Amino acid sequence: MSNQVRLRLLPSARCLFDEPIQVKVAGLKSKQVVTMRVRSTDEKGVVFSSSATYRADNSGEIDLSRDASLSGNYVGVEPMGLLWSMRADALHTRFQKTNSLNPHVVNFSVHEEEGGMLTEASNERFLMGDGVSRVPVKQGNIRGVLFTPPGEGPFPAVLDLGSFMSEKRASLLANKGFIVLALPVFPDNSKLKKIDLDDFEEAVQFLQNQSKVSSKGVGVISLSKAGDIALSLATFVPGVEAVVWINGCSANVALPLYYKNRQILSALKFDANKVISTGSGALFIKYAMHDPLKEENKGSLVPIERASGRFLFAASEDDSNWDSKAYMDEMVDRLKRHGKENFESVSYPGAGHCLEPPFGPYFPSSFHGLVPTSVLWGGEPRAHATAEVHLWRKIQDFFRTHLNCDKTQTKSKL
Repeated sequence: MSNQVRLRLLPSARCLFDEPIQVKVAGLKSKQVVTMRVRSTDEKGVVFSSSATYRADNSGEIDLSRDASLSGNYVGVEPMGLLWSMRADALHTRFQKTNSLNPHVVNFSVHEEEGGMLTEASNERFLMGDGVSRVPVKQGNIRGVLFTPPGEGPFPAVLDLGSFMSEKRASLLANKGFIVLALPVFPDNSKLKKIDLDDFEEAVQFLQNQSKVSSKGVGVISLSKAGDIALSLATFVPGVEAVVWINGCSANVALPLYYKNRQILSALKFDANKVISTGSGALFIKYAMHDPLKEENKGSLVPIERASGRFLFAASEDDSNWDSKAYMDEMVDRLKRHGKENFESVSYPGAGHCLEPPFGPYFPSSFHGLVPTSVLWGGEPRAHATAEVHLWRKIQDFFRTHLNCDKTQTKSKL
């Protein structure tokens, strides 16, 4: 390695997972061409990596917030491109970062055209900032993890629903001043034949009873199958004030939904005959769900027109898991027909199904836990990464606007 070449990660090499960094290189020769590389290992031991070629300026410096990549995993000015463009060597591999206790470590390095390393630096990207508490919850039917910001509060409360357990989004929201309970729709190794909305109502009530919660109204954030559970909570359960629905369905999917010991929604089913095999080995399943608007399926539609809380609908236009944009448009039209104005919607051209907090590796396909096989998620990397940045800010603004946030501390520092 060269003693003169310096790689700096600003403002610090330690940051929160969803925070951008400025990558700078100094000490190169004037107009020298180098390759920037990043490498990281996820929780499953899978290695993700990316690279991009840059030309130094007259002073021998490179600034990724200013300078364009000439070639590699992306081209153009992309300050965080080395992170979102990371890929695994194996096909259909999803980046796994679900546990909040350990940072996501990314190794940056600078290489000569011949391949020799000139310098390197590590970026530690934490899911939990200083002072955020993490408490596993096993109470009644609740099996989740509660995140609480530092300070006395009071704080707004959010229920984070994922199809399967993940702490990433919940812990990052806690850094922003929200008390968040992360909860899976499908517990590990579950063989569910129906879903009981009562279990999720219990989680809402648990949040309402937390001493540091600022009001009795609770927010819900969801993605994919969890979206219809979030819609159902807003429709049937008191105290749900604000729902973020991301790339979900307008109908209750896969399993019948029960509440107070009776079925309230039938299950919208999957048509295996509409699954398309692709050359990559992953399935294209976008149009495999039955049409929820057909008469025989209308019993699965969630009657969100009855809800009094607020909705934020977010849909990716290149979602390959299902036609989330069409589901969103149907819900918006239905609410308008009922004279409702308690919603806002946003759609993202070029984005795929798995919209998550920003700056993680984009994955176009992976194993689908409910199908179960590898499927295409859709999306184009740059557009998907841009959508994640925009939506993440919009989610926080939405919850702050529609939940009681008068005394909320909005950010915790490492």
